[in-house]
Amino acid sequence: MDKPITVLLYEDNRDLREGISFLLQATPGIVLAAACPHVNNLKADLAAYTPDVVLTDIGMPGMTGLEALPIIKATNPNIQVLMLTVFDDDERIFQAIRGGASGYLLKNTPPAEIIQAVFDVFRGGSPMTSSVARKVLQHFQQPAKVSSSEQLLSAREQDILKGLMKGYSYKLIADELHISIDTVRTHIRNVYEKLQVNSKTEAILKAMKDGFLG
Repeated sequence: MDKPITVLLYEDNRDLREGISFLLQATPGIVLAAACPHVNNLKADLAAYTPDVVLTDIGMPGMTGLEALPIIKATNPNIQVLMLTVFDDDERIFQAIRGGASGYLLKNTPPAEIIQAVFDVFRGGSPMTSSVARKVLQHFQQPAKVSSSEQLLSAREQDILKGLMKGYSYKLIADELHISIDTVRTHIRNVYEKLQVNSKTEAILKAMKDGFLG
């Protein structure tokens, strides 16, 4: 028989906390270690209950569920975190994903789907409410943004700027691109003019700020 999944629940709404607790306790294969109204005692809770899955709200008194995420993952990266929240805005969704959440459900998710999500996240899945999953897909389907430096500069000017960013001398850039040093100087003047800078350092900083790292 498989070891039951130990779940630690954080939810500040008492009625919802009690409802989810009942669901978890009534489900074979799941053990509810504790149901807490906040994450302010998080480190002690993790040490005491050693959960497999943390099911947590975001907006709670004191520390938020998002702030708890890095603490949970630092304590034990194998703990799976499933967010259960009313927030469906891009900022919180992607902050949760970047912070290590493995799943993201909205609180209008049917009870049976919440339970299934606990099993899914424990088994390595990433359960998400369909509207949240759509936002994630749309984010990754967006075309890559081209930096203003890349838009302004010709291919040759970009090559020379990359050389500057690597710390190459004018001679080394000229040798690598099979052009004369005078041609390098001409291109660099054009780079300065297009980026509206007056020095190599300013050009590099401008390019880095634009995300143009070659």
